[in-house]
Amino acid sequence: MESAERIRAIMNALRTSDSVSVSELALAYGVSEMTIRRDLDELAQQGVVRRVRGGALSLLLRGEEPPFGVREREAIDAKRRIGAEVAGLLADGEAVLLDGGTTALEVARAVRERRLTILPLALQAAQELAGAPRVRLVLPGGEVRHGEMNFVGPLTETSIKALRFDTAVIGCCGLSAEHGLTAHDLPEVAIKQAAIASARRVVVACDSGKFTRTAFGAVCGLDRLDVVVTDENIPRDQHDALTAAGVAVRTVPASVPVT
Repeated sequence: MESAERIRAIMNALRTSDSVSVSELALAYGVSEMTIRRDLDELAQQGVVRRVRGGALSLLLRGEEPPFGVREREAIDAKRRIGAEVAGLLADGEAVLLDGGTTALEVARAVRERRLTILPLALQAAQELAGAPRVRLVLPGGEVRHGEMNFVGPLTETSIKALRFDTAVIGCCGLSAEHGLTAHDLPEVAIKQAAIASARRVVVACDSGKFTRTAFGAVCGLDRLDVVVTDENIPRDQHDALTAAGVAVRTVPASVPVT
């Protein structure tokens, strides 16, 4: 089991239990206890766990999203393919609002050579695009959310409302036919709503894991979405519900094929 896959498995265990044991994890994943200790030390540095003798205690509230650095290592192949697919939906010359999050960061990397006007809602994407020769980079201002490095607050919201975009590329913490698009952080909910209201077309970029989750804050219903780009592991019932609601669903391979 690769390190990223193992970290993801430990995170899943922490979602259902308040503590994990080094010896039990080592036995479950077929690795040494030293390897598990290193994994837990990494999660402790990210603020996910507190290390205790023989294991670790979860520091996440139930339903709280893992830190950016942890999520960035999840579904890496799928997110890169989603980023490339979203880039292919954009026409040169468009004005694009690019949401924060790990999948949106892959979109930023995929459009570096394109002729676009882009307003990114996260410092990671802004840094990625800062040296792009053909990208007109516009920053919204506002408060930067610690850890996520997303722009939030009234200044950000006012900046978005003053502009009009051809396409808004939106990330999410959860997406389902029943609850629509959801996010954990309430200030980000307001920013996403402003972004959706200011765009002619709304493209959601998310890996299939988001279809099994519902976050605290409701952003919008399916009727506000035009396109969802995800990977091939999207649950069939969710795919059909999106299509029935008039949302175009585009899927990409979830991982690199083994040859």
